[in-house]
Amino acid sequence: MKVCIIGAGAIGGFMGTRLAAAGQAQVSAIARGATLDALREHGWRVQHGEQLTQAPALAAETAAELGEQDLVVIAVKGPALTEVARGIAPLLGPQTIVLPAMNGVPWWFGAGVPTIGDEPLASVDPGGAIAAAIPFAHVLGCVVHVSASVAAPGLVQHRMAQGLIIGEAAGGASARVERVAELLAGAGFEVTRSADVRRDIWFKLWGNLTMNPVSAITGATGDRVLADPLVREFCSAAMREASAIGARIGCPIEQQPEDRHAITARLGPLKTSMLQDAEAGRTIELDAIVGVVRELGARVGVPTPNIDALFGLARLFGRVHGLYPPAA
Repeated sequence: MKVCIIGAGAIGGFMGTRLAAAGQAQVSAIARGATLDALREHGWRVQHGEQLTQAPALAAETAAELGEQDLVVIAVKGPALTEVARGIAPLLGPQTIVLPAMNGVPWWFGAGVPTIGDEPLASVDPGGAIAAAIPFAHVLGCVVHVSASVAAPGLVQHRMAQGLIIGEAAGGASARVERVAELLAGAGFEVTRSADVRRDIWFKLWGNLTMNPVSAITGATGDRVLADPLVREFCSAAMREASAIGARIGCPIEQQPEDRHAITARLGPLKTSMLQDAEAGRTIELDAIVGVVRELGARVGVPTPNIDALFGLARLFGRVHGLYPPAA
């Protein structure tokens, strides 16, 4: 199987290294700058404790250099996806599978869901350009449960977890889900096959919706966010709004916010991905994690005053610090 990883950062680098080291696929990468140089010089690299896993990498700057693939893993940050979509065509053949290993609500999330409607989600796919470039039929949904960061260009520091949930974007089982699941499991991932991956995506988002932006704004790790009773209740109120939205779009949440807080508390002083991005001066993934939830709430008639406040504060923080696009 020919596999291309678009975006060799923390998640893309981890997946690419594992797949290349397993030797069951020809694994290439599309990268730029220092990451591209590092992949060409050192290959794929993941550090876990004292153990370094390394494998040869075929790295390119454009899709045209690699050609048609069997599986394309998109592991970029949300703000970079529109540019990825513009150049992805050379990778896609009639049977190519596209696996977006990304945070938040994906561009295809509303496809075939009457309560959401056929219009593209403007927060994550303005104008529908991504959906036009990556047809829905190519997509498998994916939820990533991995804690990793970039220690240096082309070098991933893996801390814990190696879980992937995958499933047909339209729901149900399929032979291609099995094929991709077997490939990933053979590379050491803990793979869950989902018959309703949209629901799995929404459930993860429900947990990330508040902790990510609150930690970025305040600079606080997860334990400190939850230790403040006022902030904790604000997070719970926003999560209750997201639960109400989920109930109307076929993604009910069966837990209460306090259930999720208890899980997060066990992780201790965790730095969320958005806090890591803010500290590193990288653009924050605010639209795919918070903005799109507001948009979905408006579409299905669920008021979101707490999510609105969270989005406004995080957006202002991002703009002040050059981490979010300025107002038009």
